[in-house]
Amino acid sequence: MASYRIPAKPCHSEIEIKRSQFLGFAAHTPNLQAAKNFIQSLKDSYPDARHHCYGFMAGAPWDSNLYGFSDDNEPSGTAGMPIFSHLKHNNIGEITIVVVRYFGGTKLGTGGLARAYSEAAKLTLEALELQDFVEMETVNYTFEFSQEAQIRRIITNVGGDIINATYTSQVNLTARIPVGEEIQLPYSVTLSRSTI
Repeated sequence: MASYRIPAKPCHSEIEIKRSQFLGFAAHTPNLQAAKNFIQSLKDSYPDARHHCYGFMAGAPWDSNLYGFSDDNEPSGTAGMPIFSHLKHNNIGEITIVVVRYFGGTKLGTGGLARAYSEAAKLTLEALELQDFVEMETVNYTFEFSQEAQIRRIITNVGGDIINATYTSQVNLTARIPVGEEIQLPYSVTLSRSTI
């Protein structure tokens, strides 16, 4: 199973360069809609800022269809790409970094802007707490009532979690477990799998 890191929780950083304020924000964004929502939330929270530049990786770091970046009216190539470069070279997935800029009255030039946005992204990543991404699959189990405690313990021990349990003449349990995890089940348990 391919692995990468994802944000454990949102974070932010601040840097001032020639009186311009650069506020960096990062969050876990597992898909394109989550990335768009996070970007929009910062535009809504900081409507008076001049620029809301960003870079995102909405899936695995190697998925070339799930990334994007924007200079948000800064000179081309001075904001979005420097932010995105930090994501691309750190094996981090499912993340969006937005750098909000308040102009301080002094122009930084294209080189200065690129360095400022790069530094803001770097500081944000340094403040970010990461965790390993674990691909999960949904598994359905059917078994006798007397086996329920044992099956629940097995699922918990491999890092899985219970989604739902229904009770008829038998127990029907739906759980999420790490993909590729080999689970030793009693011979009388019926199993069906679907990856999510």
